[in-house]
Amino acid sequence: MDISIIVPLYNEAESLPVLHDWIVRVMQEHGFTYEIMFVNDGSTDQSWQIIKQLREKNDHVRGINFRRNYGKSAALYCGFEAVHGDVVITMDADLQDSPDEIPELYRMIQEDDLDLVSGWKQKRYDNTLTKNIPSKLFNATARWVTGIQLHDMNCGLKAYRQEVVKNIEVFSEMHRYIPYLAKNAGFTKIGEKVVQHRKREFGVSKFGLNRFVNGYLDLMTLWFLNKFGKQPMHFFGLVGSVMFILGFIAIIVVGAMKLYALAHGVSAMLVGDNPYFHLSILMMILGCMLFLAGFLGELIIRNSSERNNYLIREEV
Repeated sequence: MDISIIVPLYNEAESLPVLHDWIVRVMQEHGFTYEIMFVNDGSTDQSWQIIKQLREKNDHVRGINFRRNYGKSAALYCGFEAVHGDVVITMDADLQDSPDEIPELYRMIQEDDLDLVSGWKQKRYDNTLTKNIPSKLFNATARWVTGIQLHDMNCGLKAYRQEVVKNIEVFSEMHRYIPYLAKNAGFTKIGEKVVQHRKREFGVSKFGLNRFVNGYLDLMTLWFLNKFGKQPMHFFGLVGSVMFILGFIAIIVVGAMKLYALAHGVSAMLVGDNPYFHLSILMMILGCMLFLAGFLGELIIRNSSERNNYLIREEV
């Protein structure tokens, strides 16, 4: 099969027939073999009934129906597990992504030998204050942290080689950082294509400003897991050891100053009344706790079933 198209959706009943017909027209015009996987993320409207109706008239349509709303990452994860196409396309159901972009995305994967192609909505029709400006700041930070030079990492319109989607795990709200997940798994041939952004025709956006706050937190989580996830002692052990040593040196200095004052008959406050004494003790305690956190992390990883989970490109 040439192409699998995954469409995660939540309350997009009005858009689905239009999107389906548009995708089918593009597939037929270019002679692709295809499947359309609609993942209904617990919609409360008629979305699932419409998906079943589309399935009745088109054998290329498949559907997954969640019992409740789990989020876009869960929808993509289940979609990735279920599809079979050589190239996997993801797109939103709100008609803001154009299916006319699919043939060129497919060509870039197959002919340009890319692992992943991310769309870039260079000209947007969103609210500038609430979406465009925060999006630019978010993407600038993502480029700096991940080292992947994409202008729109969170664009829903993406193309993947099948091997990519079968070897990455999208969890929590990490769908924003699929290119980073792919890079960490060894799929480094990542490209970008300017795509058309269309105004929403039906319904309302399901995302608010809180996604930017959550996005930054998720980005820091991914960065930390990628850098120290397999070796937590390298972070916690190092920071804990430095804090303990500094605290130990500080408490020696406090004691030496007290002994010097006593030896020379100089009046000095009690060691227990010296704030530096308490700060030194606090640093030593925190250092021990961080060191133990790293040690416990190493013990957990040692017993993890994924401690030797490495991706092999090929064997001869």
